[in-house]
Amino acid sequence: MKGVVSVLILAAGLPLAVQSHRAAESKETSATAPAKEKAVPFKLGETLDYDIGWSSFVTAGTAEIVVKEKKPSYGSTAYYIVAEGRPTPMVAKLYTLYYKADTLLDAFSLLPQRGSLYSEEGKRHRMKTTMFDQGAKKATYQIETRTVAKKDLAIPAFTQDALSAIYVLRSIPFKPGEKFNMPVTDNGQVYKVLMQVGAVEPVKTGIGTINGLKITPVISGPDKDSPKGLALWVSDDARRLPLRMEAQLLVGKFVVTLSKATGL
Repeated sequence: MKGVVSVLILAAGLPLAVQSHRAAESKETSATAPAKEKAVPFKLGETLDYDIGWSSFVTAGTAEIVVKEKKPSYGSTAYYIVAEGRPTPMVAKLYTLYYKADTLLDAFSLLPQRGSLYSEEGKRHRMKTTMFDQGAKKATYQIETRTVAKKDLAIPAFTQDALSAIYVLRSIPFKPGEKFNMPVTDNGQVYKVLMQVGAVEPVKTGIGTINGLKITPVISGPDKDSPKGLALWVSDDARRLPLRMEAQLLVGKFVVTLSKATGL
C-alpha cells in the first residue's frame, strides 16, 4: 500500500510526465504567460474516484482527485488540483496510511507553479514541496519532518510534477503510434519519461466500458527502483479521463481503476 501514491500520482502521472510537447513546438518558452488560457478537457468541480487493487486485494485502497479551484496565483492564474489516497478499513488494520498531493497548474502555460505531497505512514509524517521557477529552469525541493531540508534543482524546460502531469497529459491531442519525451520531478529528482501511445482498447470501469488509448511510459532517471510495467488508459473522447493505471512495484502489482466521475 505504500506504493499507492507512486501508482496513482507518480506512475499514473504516476509519472505521467507529458507536458505540452505541442507547446515546445510553438516555442512558448518564455516565463511570461501568454494572453490566452490553454484549452483543457476538465473544469472546476470535476471529481474522479478510483479503486486501487494490490496483489491479492481486489480493492486495497481508494483515491480521489478533484479540481478544487481556479484562482490568482504567483502573478498568473492556476488550477488547484488535489489528490488523496487511503487504504480500505481492512488494509488499514495492517498499514496506517494517508496521502495528499496537490499542484498549482498555470492556466496559461500548463506548467506547475508548486507541487506538494503530504504523507502519513504510521507515526511518520512528511511534507514534500517543490517550488518551480520555470523561466529560470530551476526548482527548490523541501522535505519537512521533524527537521527541514532543502535542495535546489536544475530542471529541463516544461518540467511537470507528478500530479500536474496527469492533467497536462489529458490536454494533449496525441494519436496512436506517437512517441514523445517529457521530464517530471518527484521526491527531489528529475526523471525523463518516454511516452508511447498505443492502440484504442475497451476498458471496464465503474462508469461503464469505455474506449481508451493505451499509453506506456518508460522512465529513466536516478532511481533504480522506479515503477516497472507501467501502463495508462485515457478515454478516447473529449473528456480524456484516466480510466485505468497499472504498475509493478517492489511491493507488488497495483491496478488503479476509475470507479466514479462527477462534475464532468
